[in-house]
Amino acid sequence: MKDTLVLIPTYNEEKTIGKLLENLLSRQTSEIADIMVINDKSVDDTAKVVSSFGDKVILVNHIYNMGYGAALKTGYLYAVKNNYDYVIQLDADGQHSEDNIKALYEEIRKENAPDIVIGSRFLEGSVSFPISVLKKIAIGFFRVLIRVFTNNEILDPTSGLQALNRKTFTHYAGYMNFDPKYPDANMIIKMLLIGYKIKEIPAIMYVRVAGVSIHSGLKPILYMLLMMLSTLTVILKYKLFNLKKGRSS
Repeated sequence: MKDTLVLIPTYNEEKTIGKLLENLLSRQTSEIADIMVINDKSVDDTAKVVSSFGDKVILVNHIYNMGYGAALKTGYLYAVKNNYDYVIQLDADGQHSEDNIKALYEEIRKENAPDIVIGSRFLEGSVSFPISVLKKIAIGFFRVLIRVFTNNEILDPTSGLQALNRKTFTHYAGYMNFDPKYPDANMIIKMLLIGYKIKEIPAIMYVRVAGVSIHSGLKPILYMLLMMLSTLTVILKYKLFNLKKGRSS
């Protein structure tokens, strides 16, 4: 067992997960990390494709669909129980290049490393694909919230490509510490507010070539509204907690 776990939450990605795993294994990712797929009750052949890799890949199957955040949390709980020091998480849809793994791995292990390293689409040296106007508006909104409420500058607050140290994923594994449905900019803001250190590094991302995105159709509008509500709730809870703490002292 390695000290790093590559975590891939998956839902109906039979057309992309096999190629992703092949690329990870061909780039010797398995020499520096264990690879784990959380299959969130896919209704296609995702589980069958992952199973074909045998013991090269750890497969956990949810017995019913629980959501993206719940799939990640299953991985965090596994990482805590099995004494990993680091988790690197990426999406199963092929948008996150396997070449990002090495960069995240090296950054999170440096002396005085941050608690969270984010693979960003918006730093010099990044490679990305065009994003929608609505997505740009949402990212801009969250950037402003982060700047105003945490005094930090995070250019890609909605990136799911991240490396976490043990302190971080142990916190996420705790009861009610992680959003089981929509963990996104809301979690970044929360972690900054409670004192965790976050750093961005350039990332390589590609356009999805198969499958259906959770942000397709009208879903981005609903998602953005839910994310805004969740983020504002995080900020409000933090402010109320500090207000009560100040009064009690």
